[in-house]
Amino acid sequence: MTATFDLADIFDGLADHRLRMDVAARARLAEALTDPTRAVDSSLVRDAMQKAANASPYLGVLEIAEKAGLVEALDDMRKRLTHRLLTRGMSSSTCQIHNENERFHLEAAQHFLTDTQGLVEAARAAAAQPAPAGEPEPEPDPAPAPARKVTPAQRRTLEAIRDNGVKLQELRVGQTRVSTERGEKPRKDMVEWAIDEGLAVRDNSRSLYEGQPVSLTPAGDAVLAA
Repeated sequence: MTATFDLADIFDGLADHRLRMDVAARARLAEALTDPTRAVDSSLVRDAMQKAANASPYLGVLEIAEKAGLVEALDDMRKRLTHRLLTRGMSSSTCQIHNENERFHLEAAQHFLTDTQGLVEAARAAAAQPAPAGEPEPEPDPAPAPARKVTPAQRRTLEAIRDNGVKLQELRVGQTRVSTERGEKPRKDMVEWAIDEGLAVRDNSRSLYEGQPVSLTPAGDAVLAA
């Protein structure tokens, strides 16, 4: 089965790390600024600037996506950053902090474009695919076979097998007879007919001299139930 392309899941995975790093860097800088006993470490300022630059494109996409949807927001941000990289060089301001901040943003734009390359196209291609076909409907259960027709004599034989404790017993080699524990005794040929037709079965685990009980099969029960 082909995995479903989930742009939101992929984008969240890319954005989450940058946003967490941004929050952590800001917290470290804020802690240093509120401690009057220690001088502010310039590396904390640089780290906060860099992490904010890395998070900026992702925050921009999330803001645009609230109105335009994620695919269009990502497409728009990629176009903006591509234009920015093509038309703007490194800043030559006399302010070193400004120049460094500009460099961080340009580097962040490059990383963003690399990390999100192909996502817009993949999302649109996935959206254009037809919806997967549903599971095929299960085949309906076959209609039950019509009840087998039997003659009155055959029905009486089946009833005797069901009710009378019918056995096949061999008195001597080659001479088999039918015995019952109660009620009417069916003819041997009729009992053998029921066995041959799969409507009854005899217990071959017993000795013929002892007598092999004969019982109805489910097919035989079905005939009588019809």
